[in-house]
Amino acid sequence: MTATQSSTSHKTSSRKTSSSRSSTKSTTRRTTASKNDAIKLLTADHKEVKALFKTYNKMAEKEASADERQALAEQICAMLKVHTIIEEEIFYPAARANIHDVDLLDEAEVEHASAKDLIAQIESMSPDEDLYDAKVKVLGEYIEHHVKEEEQELFPEVKKSDVDTAELGASMLTRKQALMASMGLAEKA
Repeated sequence: MTATQSSTSHKTSSRKTSSSRSSTKSTTRRTTASKNDAIKLLTADHKEVKALFKTYNKMAEKEASADERQALAEQICAMLKVHTIIEEEIFYPAARANIHDVDLLDEAEVEHASAKDLIAQIESMSPDEDLYDAKVKVLGEYIEHHVKEEEQELFPEVKKSDVDTAELGASMLTRKQALMASMGLAEKA
């Protein structure tokens, strides 16, 4: 066992469990994965925002105009806001009611709070100000860490649970579309 595996094993085994979950556990079993599956929806968002951060970093290295960098940073921030809302309002409560490792969700919510703080700082700044590019880069690093934990730890737990990810994904997609429309963002086809 490597040091990383040992650390991960220890981290997972030391997580709290909640016996109260059994009374609120969903009796609906997951249906076959659909294109609107909750985990597929979140994973697609992760990939999209990762690509945008990569583009932003290249623009910053090439000293793209402030307007170009700001437009992309605003798009990233808006997408992350929508993503965190659908996770916090829909996905996390369903996961919390159906998995035993609630520490994963507690950590995810703390990570969201840190990201939201950095998003607010970026949105209140001009790209010509000191630390603007650094804050966007650090936000990308926060998100990369958060995504890794979700995809490697949380999502497998949810897949093993009684969460109906297809039904959940449909609710999340509806909420996402409404949020994006209210923010004037176009949804990718």
